[in-house]
Amino acid sequence: MRTILRPIANDHPLRPGTLLPVRELAVAWAMVLVIAATAWVLTVGQALDMDVEPGTMGMALPLFLVLWLAMMAAMMLPSVAPVAVTWARGIARRSSGAVRALRSTEFIVGYLVAWTAVGLLAYGGLALTGDLVDRDPDAGRWIGAAAFALAGLYQLGPLKNICLRHCRSPMAQLIHYASYRPRMRDLRVGLHHGAYCVGCCWALMVVLIPLGVMNIVAMAGLAALIFLEKLWYRGPQLARVAGVAFLVLAVLAPFQDWLLPGLQPSMTPM
Repeated sequence: MRTILRPIANDHPLRPGTLLPVRELAVAWAMVLVIAATAWVLTVGQALDMDVEPGTMGMALPLFLVLWLAMMAAMMLPSVAPVAVTWARGIARRSSGAVRALRSTEFIVGYLVAWTAVGLLAYGGLALTGDLVDRDPDAGRWIGAAAFALAGLYQLGPLKNICLRHCRSPMAQLIHYASYRPRMRDLRVGLHHGAYCVGCCWALMVVLIPLGVMNIVAMAGLAALIFLEKLWYRGPQLARVAGVAFLVLAVLAPFQDWLLPGLQPSMTPM
């Protein structure tokens, strides 16, 4: 047990190679990458048919949530893979056939429920900012500055550090999950880990308000940042550097329209 918990004390990310045989690890990562790639294809295909503009871009809530979940799968799955693969292997050891599929589905549903809740808040926030920009185009400058400032301050704050530490070294939580009662255990595990993931990354999603929700370049950049924060050994330092960078952008945003493509009142092609 002592050797399992040592990475937590050293704040190193989970190294799945020490928990899975190389062959199983390769297969699991391949599946994750295929799902993430499919989500990217769906997201990019939808983005090419849309413009970067304020608000919800004319989408109804159900369509927005479908697209939001595709975006989250594309951006988050690679960084969540170590935890998901480890828990899935625990399921495989104790279950077989239909039971294994059901338990794995519960874990995924729990994780997606956490991000669906964020999607509901995001839809409301986008609708509000869209209305404000329609009424006063200059308001977009200050909305963008506030979004960058919020992301920067959160990146430098203690709650970000707590959630990032969990995402980087989740073994203690996985051991804790083993004490859950069997009823709905996998759903609760997915929801719990999804909540930590939300706590780690929600502020990064806020910068999509000024940059544009359907801005593929911005999404790819944030996905890379999230991946490195969680899995690179210098991830915590990178998170703080990103926080400082966002604060700089907050100062520049009111005077630099190119930083606010998602808050321009006119239609801007992707």
